[in-house]
Amino acid sequence: MKIGCPKEIKPQEFRVGVTPSAAHEAVTHGHAVLVETGAGMGSGFTDADYIAAGATIAGSAADVFAEADMIVKVKEPQATERKMLREGQILFTYLHLAPDPAQTADLLASGATCIAYETVTDANGGLPLLAPMSEVAGKLAPQVGAWTLQKANGGRGVLLGGVPGVGPAQVVVFGGGVVGTNAARVAAGMGADVTVLDRSLPRMRYLDDVFGGQFRTRLASAANTAELVAQADMVIGAVLIPGAAAPKLVSRAQLSTMKPGAAIVDVAIDQGGCFETSKPTTHEDPIYEVDGIMHYCVANMPGAVARTSTIALGNATMPFLLALADKGWRQACEDDPHLLQGLNVHAGKLTSYPVGKALGIDVLSPALALKA
Repeated sequence: MKIGCPKEIKPQEFRVGVTPSAAHEAVTHGHAVLVETGAGMGSGFTDADYIAAGATIAGSAADVFAEADMIVKVKEPQATERKMLREGQILFTYLHLAPDPAQTADLLASGATCIAYETVTDANGGLPLLAPMSEVAGKLAPQVGAWTLQKANGGRGVLLGGVPGVGPAQVVVFGGGVVGTNAARVAAGMGADVTVLDRSLPRMRYLDDVFGGQFRTRLASAANTAELVAQADMVIGAVLIPGAAAPKLVSRAQLSTMKPGAAIVDVAIDQGGCFETSKPTTHEDPIYEVDGIMHYCVANMPGAVARTSTIALGNATMPFLLALADKGWRQACEDDPHLLQGLNVHAGKLTSYPVGKALGIDVLSPALALKA
C-alpha cells in the first residue's frame, strides 16, 4: 500500500501524522511512504530523516493525495484537503465530526473510507488513540489557564499556587477521565486548590484512592456545579462522550456568578465545547472575553508541544496504521472490532451512531459497511 502524509495546514498546527520511525516500520513491511516536503519540520523532523527511513518526499499535498491509497494525518482535513479525497481512499486521522456538519458532508461526498482516531476503542473500554493527546492537553490546561489568568491577558491576576499569606487559586475540573485527571494533577502540583467534578462514583473512588490528598472530588450535580463555578478562579472543561458532541455544562447566565477575570479552559472544544459561550480559537489568537470571563478554547492544544505530541501519537497509531496497510481496511477492521469502532464514514454513508445522533443523519452499521 502507498501511505501518504501531507503537511498539516490547520493554523498553528505543527504535528505530523507519520513519524520517521513509523515510516521506517511501514517500509519494512513492504509499503511505500510518501511525505510532503516540510511536513515534519514543526515537530523537528527533516525531509532527510524521512528519506533515511525509506520514505519518498513529495513536492505538494496534491501529489500526496493523488498518489496515496491511505492518507494519514493529525487534524481533521480542511476544506481544501477534503476536495482532494477520492472514492476508495482511506483517511486515518482525528475527525471530530459531531460538531462539524460541513466536514461530515464533504467526507460523505468524497466516497472515501474515513477512520477516526478518537473513536477507536480498546479491550478496557478506553480510547487508545485519543489518550496520548488527552494526556498532553490535560497537562497543558493548567499551564495555559495560568497564563490566561495573568492580568496582562485580561485575567484576575491570580497566581495559581499563591504565596505565603496569600491563598492559592481555586480550580474546578469537569470530568475525571484522562484529560481531567492529568489537569488536576498538574494544577495541584502547581499549588492550586483543585476539585474534580464527575458523575461516576467508581471513578471518584479511584481518584480518591490514587490521588487522595492532592485534590478533591465532588459529584457533578447541578447544585455542586453552580456552587463551585461561582467560587472558581479557573474552570477546565474535560468532559468527553466518545464521538458525540460535548455536553454544555455551564450556561452563559452562569458566567455572571463567576469572579471577574476568571479563566475558562475548554479542552472539549474539538467536540463543540462544554461551555455555552465556547468557540474555537487558535494558538495565534487563543483567548477572548465574554461577560468579563476569559475563555481559552484552542482546538488543537497539543500542537503547541508538537514534538512531544507527535511522538506520543505516533507510538499509539503505528500498530493500527500497519494493520490497515498490511491487511487493507476491511480485513483489519474485521479482525479488530476496536478498530472497526473508528470507522466513521464509508462510501458515502455515515457509520458512527454518536455522530448520526448529533447531526440527524441516518447511520449504516459499521458491520454492514464491511460488506458494502
